[in-house]
Amino acid sequence: MHFGAPNHAQSLVREKHFVKWLDSISREVAVLYLVGDTFDVWFDYKRVAPRGYVRLLGKLAELSDQGVEIHVFKGNHDLWYQDYFVEEFGATLHSEPYIVEHYGYKCYIAHGDGLGPDDHGYKFMKKIFTNPFCKWLYGRLHPNTALWLASFASSLSGDYTQRYDEPVFFGEKERLHIHAREIHQQQPDIQYYIFGHRHILRETEISKNTYCINLGDWIRYFSYFKISAEGVDLQTFPLEK
Repeated sequence: MHFGAPNHAQSLVREKHFVKWLDSISREVAVLYLVGDTFDVWFDYKRVAPRGYVRLLGKLAELSDQGVEIHVFKGNHDLWYQDYFVEEFGATLHSEPYIVEHYGYKCYIAHGDGLGPDDHGYKFMKKIFTNPFCKWLYGRLHPNTALWLASFASSLSGDYTQRYDEPVFFGEKERLHIHAREIHQQQPDIQYYIFGHRHILRETEISKNTYCINLGDWIRYFSYFKISAEGVDLQTFPLEK
């Protein structure tokens, strides 16, 4: 979702739409997975919370209160969760891929950053960003400074709404597909590999009855993956203009 980007006004439109979708599924959802980069920038402070997102956070708390199990994955833009979401609405936080089975469908769920071959520069930087001492040091900055620096660094990554459509970023050589195939060789009973990160909306078969799901995003596609007793489906909740 990258809530907070590119600015408050545009983000708020998408946030309201996402909350509207959560309302629409509230009577049937049992488990909700937010698969990383929910926020364009996030830092868990001990005594303050980043400004904004009140509609989203309130709705997640409401869903939690009605018994919905909520899983939050750390993305490359919101690596620095600690215990705020756990304490406020009982979320389960994930830093690593998570394997789970629902309705007989065994799934491998991950944000996707740093998985697969190559990308050594990012993998090295991620170790620095997630180092407990480095997080402690960053937390000593005033929130205004720390969040501004994080937003500035995010803006340097370019326009993530457009750069992932080129064929070079997709296909058999795509890192997440390579990663899925490698895991599948070790655990052939997994049927669905579900990833965020790449802003691609596509379902591809990596072997017989085994699929890689690229979830798209809530910037252009407003897409999600539903697992139910009736089956599985990659769906959209279009934003009316």
